[in-house]
This record gives sequence, structure tokens and C-alpha cells, in this order.
Amino acid sequence: MSFTNFWADVKQGPPDPILGVQESFNKDSSKHKVNLGVGAYRDENGKPYVLDSILKAEDILHEQRKDKEYLPITGAGEFCKLASELAYGKDSKPLKEGRVAVAQSISGTGALRIATGFLSMFYSGPKTILLPDPTWGNHIPVAEQVGIKVVRYRYFDKKTVGLDFEGMKADIEKAEPGSIVLLHACAQNPTGIDPTQEQWKELSEVVKKKKHLALFDMAYQGFASGDIIRDAFAVRYFVEQGHQIILCQSFAKNLGIYGERAGTFSMICSSTEEKDRVLSQVKRVIRPLYSSPPLHGAQLVATILGTPALYEQWLGEVKKMADRIIAMREKLYNLLVELKTPGDWGHIKSQIGMFSFTGLTPEQVAELAESAHIYMTKDGRISMAGLNDGNIQYFAESMSKVVKGELKPKSSL
Repeated sequence: MSFTNFWADVKQGPPDPILGVQESFNKDSSKHKVNLGVGAYRDENGKPYVLDSILKAEDILHEQRKDKEYLPITGAGEFCKLASELAYGKDSKPLKEGRVAVAQSISGTGALRIATGFLSMFYSGPKTILLPDPTWGNHIPVAEQVGIKVVRYRYFDKKTVGLDFEGMKADIEKAEPGSIVLLHACAQNPTGIDPTQEQWKELSEVVKKKKHLALFDMAYQGFASGDIIRDAFAVRYFVEQGHQIILCQSFAKNLGIYGERAGTFSMICSSTEEKDRVLSQVKRVIRPLYSSPPLHGAQLVATILGTPALYEQWLGEVKKMADRIIAMREKLYNLLVELKTPGDWGHIKSQIGMFSFTGLTPEQVAELAESAHIYMTKDGRISMAGLNDGNIQYFAESMSKVVKGELKPKSSL
């Protein structure tokens, strides 16, 4: 008896650019290996860091002995309320007027999937999304898989290793009116380069003039600069200027709850009646995807944001994480200068957030992995959180050597 082989024509998929780095790192047996590809915070010893405020919130939830019933399709109400206040500000006019449609999401990716799913079904403008070049890799498939066309706008200037603001502005301005423009609210991934507040104001005018829809991805509020208000500037300014933005918010990074998958999708509506209609259709997007969101992560976030003492403790902890990364930037810059590394490395200090776009070539990245057991994505992006006092000297020396063309295989390491 023979059976049909249904999957004979399925081809091997390409490795994930981030997870592939982790797999290569795991296979390396060198005691000197360094992983700078992971998008998760690490402490001074290179270990995963669980915030004390999270541990205390866990204790509170344990004492409360809550049930494990399903959440509504749009998630936990208190979580959505507190998360929105964190993003938009408690004094936000749309929040006070009750015209912000909010749904809990499976972290940032889930929020983006709700957003693109809703847009593919209901957006009356061009089904085209403008993404920065470069951007987080997941933005592209999340849009394309629901039939939204991806167009890139200039963002990174290789010559200056900085922001190509004029190119960015020009590309957004020449796009078809009513296009969807994705903007990283802070700590742009992968470059770590953000517009200034004055540049955000200019972008607001361009987006408004062209009647574009601004879609913000905010994965690093507080984690970028250590200041939750500063990091939310772009989102809050656009809302103040009357933009009916869509916001995708994640708590993975700033609360260190990566595996809990807690986030929100929200959008500014023109009235409470419109908000209710929007949410009724958002439910139709979510229901066939996963029915209802995870419970525990939302409870943790709501406990911290809703408990004054824990909230203050969390603010201190998120600043501590941001400050450690800023300190690593300063130290890496100083070491590269001391080692007389060719080039201008000021961008290491001026970039912000977890990641730094080093300017290393794919060939240099490959050489660092092969010869020095140092792993990063092939575009030269490193996670600053992966550096600490125990490995930064070795990394700086190896980076300096590869730039100078002096790096030799270290198979004995």
C-alpha cells in the first residue's frame, strides 16, 4: 500500500537571522565565546535578569490565589487601561474622552499582527506600508502575509553611521497619499538611531500633509533612555497634533518579561461610538488567531503599574538597565579609541537603546565569529546588553583587529 507524500515539495526555509546566531553560539565550545545577537537584557554577569519588582508582583499574585479563567478577546481591562496610560499619559485627551480602542496582544509581534490584520480588512487608504531601511525583520512578513505591500524609506546613512533624515523625510513625502508609515517610537531596531524631538515635529507635519496613517512600534519605553516620558515623546506629540495613530506596545524589554508575551494594540478614534465599532472588528481579527490573550503577563504588568510602590521601584530598575547599557557604550567607545581603531566611533555613544549598528561589514562579522567566537547579526548589529566588564575588553580588541585586518584564527580558544 502506498501513501501520497503531501509534503515532498516543501523546501527548507532559511534560518532566522536572530535565532540562527543563537544556534551558532550554542554550538561553539569556546569558553571565550560572546553572544551579542540576543535581543534580551543581560546583567553584569551575562545572565538573564528578573526585576525585583516582577518578583514582588509574583508574590502578590500568589497570595491572591486568582483563578485561571479565559480573558475576554480584547484582554484584561485593568491591564489595557494602565498600559495605555503609560504610553499616552494619564492626561491624554483621547484617553479622557474614551475614544482609544485598546486590546491586549501577544507582546509586540501580536500587536503588529492585529494592526496589519485590521488594516488589511478595513483601511480605506492604500494597502501599502512604508518601513524604515533597515527595520526589525519581523515587520516585513507580518505585513506581507496579510497582503499589505511593503515599501522602504531611507533611514540609515552608511557614510555617517547616523540618520538619513532628509532621505527619510523625502521618501515619506513622495509616497502615495494615505499610505501607512511605520515609525519606531524610540530606540530604533536595529540601528539604535532616533530622530531628535525637532525632527519628530517635522515628520508629524509631513505625515499630516500627506494624510498618511502613522503606525508606531514602541518596544522600549523607558528602556531606551531610562525616562518613560522622554521615550514616549513621538507617540504623545503625534496624538497631541491630532494624528489618529495606531500603537503597538510591548512589555517584553522594559519589564524583562520576554516569555510572558504581554503587549497592547491601540488606536485613536474620533469618538466613543467609532471606538466601539473598531473594537467589534478587532475582536474578529483576534478570535480566529488565538481566541484570547495570555493571563499571567497581563496580571504582572497591571500589578506593577497599579501599585504605587512597585511602580516607583520599576522606574528605578528600568533606569538601572538603561544606565548600564549607556555605560557599556561609553566604555566600548573609549576602548576603540585607545586601541587606535580606524574610523570614527562616536555613533557607539550617540545611538540609544539595546542595540548598536556598529558599521561592521558582513565579512567582518563572519570573521569575528570564526576567529574570535564573537556572534552578532550579519548586518553588524550588536546587543549592548550582551557586553559587560568581563568581556568588553576582549570584544573591543577583537573588533579593533578585524577593522585593522589583523584578526587571526583563534582555534585554540
